[in-house]
Amino acid sequence: MSSTGKPVNEMGVNSLASRVHDSLSLDQNKPDFRELDLGSLTTTRAASSGGATPTTTTTTTTIASSSPSVKRSEGVATSHSGELRSVATGRGSKPGHRRSSSTGAPLIYSGSGSFYNSSSISTSSSTTTTTNSGGSCGGGTASSVSSPNSILYPSGNICPSGKILKSNMGSRNSSRPDKLGLGTGHYGHGSIIKNGGGGGGESGIIKRAMSSSDPEDVKNAGNELYRRENFSEALVLYDRAIAISPENAAYRSNRSAALTMLGRLGEAVRECEEAVRLDPGYGRAHQRLASLYLRLGLVENSRYHLCFHGQQPDTSDLQKLQSLEKHINRCADARKRGDWKGALRECDAAMVAGAVSSPQIIACKAEAFFKLKQFEDADCSLSDIPKLEPYPASCSQVKFFGMLSEVYVLYVRAQVDMALGRFENAAAAAEKAGLVGYSNIEVAMLLNNVKSVTRARARGRDLFTSGRYTEASAAYGEGLKYNLSNPVLYCNRAICWSKLGLWEQSVEDCDQALKIQPSYTKALLRRAVSNAKLKRWAEAVRDYELLSRELPGDNEVAESLLHAQDALKKLVSDLVSPLSLIS
Repeated sequence: MSSTGKPVNEMGVNSLASRVHDSLSLDQNKPDFRELDLGSLTTTRAASSGGATPTTTTTTTTIASSSPSVKRSEGVATSHSGELRSVATGRGSKPGHRRSSSTGAPLIYSGSGSFYNSSSISTSSSTTTTTNSGGSCGGGTASSVSSPNSILYPSGNICPSGKILKSNMGSRNSSRPDKLGLGTGHYGHGSIIKNGGGGGGESGIIKRAMSSSDPEDVKNAGNELYRRENFSEALVLYDRAIAISPENAAYRSNRSAALTMLGRLGEAVRECEEAVRLDPGYGRAHQRLASLYLRLGLVENSRYHLCFHGQQPDTSDLQKLQSLEKHINRCADARKRGDWKGALRECDAAMVAGAVSSPQIIACKAEAFFKLKQFEDADCSLSDIPKLEPYPASCSQVKFFGMLSEVYVLYVRAQVDMALGRFENAAAAAEKAGLVGYSNIEVAMLLNNVKSVTRARARGRDLFTSGRYTEASAAYGEGLKYNLSNPVLYCNRAICWSKLGLWEQSVEDCDQALKIQPSYTKALLRRAVSNAKLKRWAEAVRDYELLSRELPGDNEVAESLLHAQDALKKLVSDLVSPLSLIS
């Protein structure tokens, strides 16, 4: 249901699938534009007989505007620019708002660059007279305009149906479209002006809006900046509108739209939740919240707001949610089986289904890369997780693989940081995960391992610095008992072996480190040096060639490669020379 009481599928709302396909698209994440009553157009139809007393009917015209409905009782007239302006209502009018002839009848612009006296036009069929609600124009003289189709409107005028009509009146043509104005200056709310009016620069819009005490003026200015894709500036104006009127749900929803475009999804969720709290029947806020939750991979949360108040959602929207739910369940099954390639496929499918910014799904993808020993890919995936600080309570309480969603992200991050040698970062992430998800067995085991490995690494580093290489190697070995897949510990122990002249053991530990992380340049360099010490020139050349591609500007590597190549050539030459003596 929308705030107007219409079902979602009757409102012409795009399906949830298309809304989240490119969730940062301006077309899919618009601020709210509610209907605005631009004023009462009072239409007086003269009787066919000249002496009959005219009857008066009042038509309230409403068009789509960027502000909530506001009832206006003053009269309106149409100027040559096509905007709606107030005419005299007994409270005084500003210069230039009304033109009258010497006879008292109002002048009407024809659209061709000249004014004519409306009282001089003869009547051929039905006659229409437009007056304001505070009295007739020109001292009570009703003006009449003849039309073969009963009513003609100047170019750019608004007819009682609320549509903008383009008549054939006037010869002046313009390629510039009519646009809704900002409601600032002397034009009034929702005035229609050519090309958005004068002074339409961003700085001018912000300056006028910040000096206004009318929250609708401020919000309308924010909407204009949003349409121009100036989201940060629009956010400033939405903030001001909220400061003036904090209980307005539409302002909160618009602020959520701007935050979404800026990638601040956690704040966007919180702001949209506040809009729903202020107005539980606000359909647009529910739709926006459902879209945000789908982006974050929270199926049940999204379903709740898509079906709020028992409303049956669009079939395609529901299918999108069901598809996402299916892929998440398959991902969980693959993780249980240790099928990490399958988990990667299901994570990608879930993101295609709409969960493009889900921290849990992105973290699951990172965990799969980690288990496949693709640490750089895992680290790169984790960098794609959106920052949701402050973490919305509605998101943090959702469980993923038996862990709270926030805990699972920290759990994966700690493992990746540990593998890449960022021990302090790993310890911090593990400790935070332990504080929030202390009851989870996997988290408790990870925290214990991280602490043990961190202590062993710190002790080994201290011993190595003091020249106690044998004890340092033993300390690194102690750390490997808690984490056999840590390439940093293997490489550090290999350096200890090389300091002790144990080149064979150094090569073995480097081999282990490179099996875990093939692109680990420090381990590759240590193995190259150890192979050279063992006079394994072919292996040394191979390692140095790999290093020269990884470190093209390293002079030491280049020199070591030349030395190893020369040694290899000499070795081959020495082997070939004795063979040449054999006939």
